[in-house]
Amino acid sequence: MSHPYRLISADTHVNEPPDLWTSRVAARFRDRVPRIERYDEGDAWVIEGVSDPINFGMNACAGLDPAERRGWVRFEDIRAGGYDPAARLAEMDKDGVDAEVVYPTPRLSQGVAANPDVELHHAMVAAYNDWLTEYVGHAPARFGGLAMIPNRGVDRAVAEIDRVWGRPGIRGYLMTAYPNGSLEPVPEDDKVWGALTERGACLNVHVSLTLSMPAAHRSPLPGYGRFFDAPNRIVQFIFAGVFDRFPELQLVFAEVDSGWVPYFKEQIDGNYLRLRPTSDFTIHDLPSAYVDRHVSTSFINDAFGVRCRHDIGVERMLWSSDYPHISANWPNTRLLLQATFSGVPPEEAYAMQAGNAARLYGF
Repeated sequence: MSHPYRLISADTHVNEPPDLWTSRVAARFRDRVPRIERYDEGDAWVIEGVSDPINFGMNACAGLDPAERRGWVRFEDIRAGGYDPAARLAEMDKDGVDAEVVYPTPRLSQGVAANPDVELHHAMVAAYNDWLTEYVGHAPARFGGLAMIPNRGVDRAVAEIDRVWGRPGIRGYLMTAYPNGSLEPVPEDDKVWGALTERGACLNVHVSLTLSMPAAHRSPLPGYGRFFDAPNRIVQFIFAGVFDRFPELQLVFAEVDSGWVPYFKEQIDGNYLRLRPTSDFTIHDLPSAYVDRHVSTSFINDAFGVRCRHDIGVERMLWSSDYPHISANWPNTRLLLQATFSGVPPEEAYAMQAGNAARLYGF
């Protein structure tokens, strides 16, 4: 009997174990890979090229009283589901979540993605993908692992896609920068887009692309502008002709919310129509049509987006919990969903809460 998916979170995270990289890379790399060190304030990741230790308390505080949420914690004190898949299943059951799409910790994966040493970069990506495979392989019907795509050349990117595809629980790929190693798509990247479409694998971006090393949060309100980068990347894909050459390619932007999409579609169509007479555009359709066919967005708390769902595209919206990060509403997700989806027809609510994710990730 197939699993009765009623609620699928399209964006959740792991808390990587302290020895993920030190236990998996070649000996010559072990003193250069991310590792956890202890400080008076708590534990933090030390990453080559990053001046600040990167703490992780806010990436593991779901369910805590707000007064208890802090950046500096000890690893052994966080909830076990971040690194133990068996414990994660119990945490999911407590929240009524049937399946999850799994991303890495953002600033940690950023440190891996931005490392300029080609061989070290590939070794760290492979080590993460191997660990992730073991994690999601514990319950492949309930986990959707997104393997990282290396970004130091398209041939090695395709090789890593091939290496992990078909492993139980691996359901898509995470792009942190374009496979060519830059923040601009080039024709050579077509090898990667072709490899993904041949496998029916979804391409995913978590918040933004970057080649900058992470840093400690210094904004008084981090996370308020998570959607800023996504419009730029969507325009790049459209006007580079990627969707014309690969009409089956599906692109998901996670944790960017959805309410901005109608305005974005209106503006790109308007600018396109104004500039088309004097430009050498080669795309085959209105820009908004590509968004409607190829781009999905995930949201945590976006009541405005749900109200505007028909302008966004119901089939393009993915609910996510962001567990175990500070944005998560665990273990009270059901209460929030009841409020957010009040008055939404059941078939539309199901699409956003489970059906769209099941289609994109093959649950």
